[in-house]
Amino acid sequence: MIGLLWHLEAKSKGVQLSGPAHFEGRPIISVAPNSRMIFGARVGLNSATRANPLACFQPCVLRTLASGAELILGDDVGLSGTVVCAGKSIKIGKGTIAGSGAMILDNDFHKLDTAQGWVNDYVDNARQIQIGAFVFIGARAIVLKGVTIGDRAMIGAGAVVTKDVPAGHLAAGNPARVFPRER
Repeated sequence: MIGLLWHLEAKSKGVQLSGPAHFEGRPIISVAPNSRMIFGARVGLNSATRANPLACFQPCVLRTLASGAELILGDDVGLSGTVVCAGKSIKIGKGTIAGSGAMILDNDFHKLDTAQGWVNDYVDNARQIQIGAFVFIGARAIVLKGVTIGDRAMIGAGAVVTKDVPAGHLAAGNPARVFPRER
């Protein structure tokens, strides 16, 4: 019953739901004016402490940060305590899952202004992120701006991904190195 409340809250904030969604705990969702957030069918957001075997130390946070930004989750995407912030564009493909505490960020959030110091900026330095289908993103991994991850790739826990990861490959470490995945 509570999950239905968070479902309705998401819709009231402007999330376009393409089918049923599952909310375990209350996610933090914000949709900037003139931006779009789309959830495919059967998207699952685990935001409650007990919603994941590793526990979620924070709720899922999904935000479009500027006019024209888009955040699109494909069918059957599952996120656990994951942060996804789009200043420009983040697209996550069908069946992709992200572990507890993972972050997917298409911008730097700030830029240095010589007169004012650090100022908020979600657009000027944003670069699209594209994540393919059936990708696994491990707990506390970070996917940074401009990255494309191919279908069925795996991102190791704690990896910091700054470069593209081809389909079927593994990325691990900080900064992440890419390896062919053994089959």
